[in-house]
Amino acid sequence: MANRDLQLNSGMRCAKYMLIIVSFMFALTAILLIMVGTTIQAIFGDFSIFIDGHFASPPALLIAIGFILIAVATLGAYGAVKESVMVINLYGVCLFLVFILEVSAAIAAFVMQAQVKDMLMRTMYQSLAEYESDLYVESGVDFMQSGLQCCGVNKPEDWKDYYSPNRNETLDSDDVVVPNSCCGSLAEDLNDASQVTCLDTFDYGCFRKMNFIISQSALLIATGATTVSFVQLLGVLCAFMLAKTLRRNKSIREARRWQLQQSLGVLISGGKMAPPQNSAAAGYQQLGNGEQGSHEPYTYTPQSPSVN
Repeated sequence: MANRDLQLNSGMRCAKYMLIIVSFMFALTAILLIMVGTTIQAIFGDFSIFIDGHFASPPALLIAIGFILIAVATLGAYGAVKESVMVINLYGVCLFLVFILEVSAAIAAFVMQAQVKDMLMRTMYQSLAEYESDLYVESGVDFMQSGLQCCGVNKPEDWKDYYSPNRNETLDSDDVVVPNSCCGSLAEDLNDASQVTCLDTFDYGCFRKMNFIISQSALLIATGATTVSFVQLLGVLCAFMLAKTLRRNKSIREARRWQLQQSLGVLISGGKMAPPQNSAAAGYQQLGNGEQGSHEPYTYTPQSPSVN
């Protein structure tokens, strides 16, 4: 009996510590999701004039999933410490809901990745057209060209149709004037100190680099959410299996404790020995003191239906 109780206690401790470790791993995964979502959201914020509004949804959803997962992991650790089957089952249900959110984020990111090319071609040419009329667009285009060391959309010549200095009739047909953000190195104009001259223009357009950055960001969200979601699904199965193990071990332990108490005769009610409520002896009730002189000191009162 002692060896069996020791095995049960060991099984309970193993299940408890396993769930605590799993919850801790999910908390670390949640922190990673928050970091990835925050980084991608910052990248999209830097190039916001080239990105449609719905592209901000997947990284925001990834951040929300991270915070929810931290709360769920805390719930799982609490249920493991308290050995509460109900809390652990609730933990498994919450993990499944987080799994659904992660699958949704992955699908949205995959769809978003397929739209990157057409979106960038549209927004980048539109930004060139609004460069001189909108200061916000001007600062965004300058940040892109200077930061990525590129010029125009596909090539520097893209500015010929959108930048007003190119409408000067004195320029040759092959000459293209570009903004200063397209220049790798600048020098002061000898005739006017307030003006600068572009000595070295970036040779490549910005579309290729922008397409790579946005596409890889969307792919990172999709693959990250997909990978974590399948790990999450294993966590759901693990939580329900551990809850089942805890429930079975607790039932066996309580049953053996009851057997031990019954064998030792420690169930005392009002100073007299009392049979268990569910036992067959519970069907017999002793008469009161006033009826002790009768020939029938005990009477049988059935508490359950006949088994005939």
